[in-house]
Amino acid sequence: MIFTNQQVLVQINRVFLTLLIQLNKMEIHNIGVFCGSSMGDHAIYRQMAENLGKEIAQAGITLVYGGSNLGTMKALADACLKESGKVIGIMPRFLARKEILHQGLTQVYTCESMAERKELMGKLSDAFIALPGGIGTLDELFESLSWLQLDIYNKPIGILNVNHYYDPLLTFLDHATDAGFIIEQHRENLIVANDASDMLIKIRQFVPHSPPATWIKQLIDDTQVKLTDHL
Repeated sequence: MIFTNQQVLVQINRVFLTLLIQLNKMEIHNIGVFCGSSMGDHAIYRQMAENLGKEIAQAGITLVYGGSNLGTMKALADACLKESGKVIGIMPRFLARKEILHQGLTQVYTCESMAERKELMGKLSDAFIALPGGIGTLDELFESLSWLQLDIYNKPIGILNVNHYYDPLLTFLDHATDAGFIIEQHRENLIVANDASDMLIKIRQFVPHSPPATWIKQLIDDTQVKLTDHL
């Protein structure tokens, strides 16, 4: 098999990142978790949030989340705190004034906007996990994926696919990849697990899949070619 120079560079990069992980250069100290202000319609959603909070605490990792005292966000934080874990909450002041801020957290940051909340979670977290949730959860998940895609960071991002909740979303992402709107390597960077312990293992083993270094230029060339064909 003959490899191009670009393929060789990609493989060297992956080996280098793997060695860094093995040398504990990419330790996970804080995990940002995206989840809902609702409990959902099945007890399994609350139970898995509690399991994740417990696993994070027992692993000696600090939980970073949205700071709420509602829904699976509360279940997650309470379970982590019960195991003597550290929990950092981040909430915009306009939400904190609605008296939904968890009062038992290790540390609380308040900010002006939802955008600032996501930015601060991004800075404080070494990895991200999305539990089942609604529009806010999806917004946080896709913004973190965008940051990874744009090389703003190389942090692991995972979906905890409780009760097959995210199956339709994963199918859509595969469809978007097949349709040419998501680069294959970017799609492969999304970690998927069905239970909390497996997710933490996969996060620690994460090595980012890097697209060709020229992927943006390829998009420019593709746009020009297809516009020319249209004319």
